[in-house]
Amino acid sequence: MENLVFLVYELIKFILVVVPVLISVAYLTLAERKIIGYSQSRKGPNVVGIYGILQPLADGLKLFSKEMIIPNHVSIFLYFFSPILALTLGLVVWGLMPLNFNSVMSDIDLGILIIFALSSVGVYAILMSGWSSNSKYAFMGSLRAAAQMISYEVSIGLIIISVILCAGSMNLMNIINIQEQTTWFIFPLLPAAFMFFISCLAETNRAPFDLTEGESELVSGYNVEYSSMTFALFFLAEYAHIIFMSFLFALIFLGGWSFIISYPFIFFIKSTFIVFLFVWVRTSFPRLRYDQLMALLWKSYLPLSLSLIILVNSLLWAINGLPPLSCI
Repeated sequence: MENLVFLVYELIKFILVVVPVLISVAYLTLAERKIIGYSQSRKGPNVVGIYGILQPLADGLKLFSKEMIIPNHVSIFLYFFSPILALTLGLVVWGLMPLNFNSVMSDIDLGILIIFALSSVGVYAILMSGWSSNSKYAFMGSLRAAAQMISYEVSIGLIIISVILCAGSMNLMNIINIQEQTTWFIFPLLPAAFMFFISCLAETNRAPFDLTEGESELVSGYNVEYSSMTFALFFLAEYAHIIFMSFLFALIFLGGWSFIISYPFIFFIKSTFIVFLFVWVRTSFPRLRYDQLMALLWKSYLPLSLSLIILVNSLLWAINGLPPLSCI
């Protein structure tokens, strides 16, 4: 009986995290369209509801009520499994995110490593969707996405190592506590923060790294053969990942909720600012070529992030020795 009560309690906590995330995803689309509209001297959506506030609901109803068209010769199981996997991974990682002082579903010592591992599995959802669609455009888009995501995960992983060296822990709560006691990691690790943000843009397939959705080349990329509910699941997964990476950036570089007065709402303000940067970059920069995308990582970010690990390690030894890794 106690186990059942515990499971119900954890399920309720997970729902209380996931439902606001899905609502945030819906209204992030509205905010993005508004920001892009004003950047182009127009108003954006303003018809459905006051100032267009009901536009996400109308878009959701439209998508979920459309006919689901399944192309010929698709692999049915993988075709439907891949969007479900993408959204599931986009929501499960929120169980590891500490949103306030004592609200984290899984406060484990290897939290940041498990988040990195779960994010890496998302590549399989994109590969399966492209292969199972029986379309050359979808297949080429999925190959591009897989190569891009795997490449920039190398950069993200190396940058996270620098953060772990400074914090002495892989526990997300400990990383926030260390920044409360010292300073935000964006100040000593400013180059790492910049590279991490750019890598997050590539990891989430956002402009100027949205080569997987190059309309002039691939129509829509790996999800070109999806419609109705399945397309909406990919859409929700993409924006849930954007919001999560914004929270992760705010946590490991901006100290989470730490400020002059530490309050959980501060965490949301910082994360909202990072989400705004995602949209601002989309409005401001053109799409890169694929060779430029790969050269940026393998010729610039990889050697820089490796050098940063050596530099951080050396400085920590020179000042006072490495902090003890509490996760080991």
